[in-house]
Amino acid sequence: MTTYSFLDDYSEGCHPEIVAALADTNLAQQTAYGNDDYSIEAHRLMANECGDPDLPVHFVSGGTLANLIIAAATLRSHEAMISASSGHVAARETGAIEATGHKIITMPSADGKLTAADVEGALAANAQYPHMAKPRLVYVSNATELGTVYTPDELHALRAVCTQNDLLLMIDGARLGVALASERAQGMSLADIAAVADIFWVGGTKAGTLFGEAIVIANPALATDFDYHLKQRGALLAKGRALGLQFQTLFGPDDLFRRAAVTANDAARVLAEGITGAGHPLAAATESNQVFPVLPNPLIAALQEQFRFYLWEERADDRSVVRLVTSWATDQAQVERFVDLVVSA
Repeated sequence: MTTYSFLDDYSEGCHPEIVAALADTNLAQQTAYGNDDYSIEAHRLMANECGDPDLPVHFVSGGTLANLIIAAATLRSHEAMISASSGHVAARETGAIEATGHKIITMPSADGKLTAADVEGALAANAQYPHMAKPRLVYVSNATELGTVYTPDELHALRAVCTQNDLLLMIDGARLGVALASERAQGMSLADIAAVADIFWVGGTKAGTLFGEAIVIANPALATDFDYHLKQRGALLAKGRALGLQFQTLFGPDDLFRRAAVTANDAARVLAEGITGAGHPLAAATESNQVFPVLPNPLIAALQEQFRFYLWEERADDRSVVRLVTSWATDQAQVERFVDLVVSA
């Protein structure tokens, strides 16, 4: 590639430590379908991180698959999911949830986050029994589509409203690593996430794995027959070892999961500070590894000659919002080069 990409956090293959682990174990024979030594150890490591060695952990290949399996496994045919209108399930999964037969009730959100008040509003607007789909599952992503991060108080408020209204709380953790490494998380851990969510998943694809996400079932009532849903949706891989080994490496003693997230967040912070220092505002606060600067269109065109990024929102004043995403592999020299071009424009 002749240009450097800030399009996403999975442009590279995977972290070198994971490549090494895959190479070192390549010829070792293992049992299939997630019953291999690596998956068993990854399960143990992640369950312990979540504060309960008995928590079920299931590894799947991708995020959309994780979301639709959770919807299919936890919702009855008349039940619905509540999401921010910008939520990934509502905006960027090709109707995957709807294809399972379930309605998504969307609520507007300026910062990508769903609040307890939003949940109460969705309940009030969908309460005409039995003529409306019944809200049952509250979906949030952390970090959000705008890179914003939930504070502990915000998550506890969501937990409280869910408990009060017999709702399930689900957290899409495609970028949970960078969320937990954010200052906004105030030191929250996977154990804290497991304490507020009924079910959540931990993203590996955007945290340094070649592919893979880990579904954690914190509410034991949701664990029954979950394996059947995995198999039915094509998520039970014969070579589940490849998933298990990657998560074993992420959550091993070297704490790769957190190290990768800190690297991504630090690069985003440098980008954000450099861009705002040059006098350009941000459309959303930079709280994790996504940066949303508002730049003049001529400057955007000049930057696109050397960098790839999303044109997020066109505005009427000859300015547009772009999205820059950093990762565990972001080249610091490229970050500095981008900032220098913005400053010198």
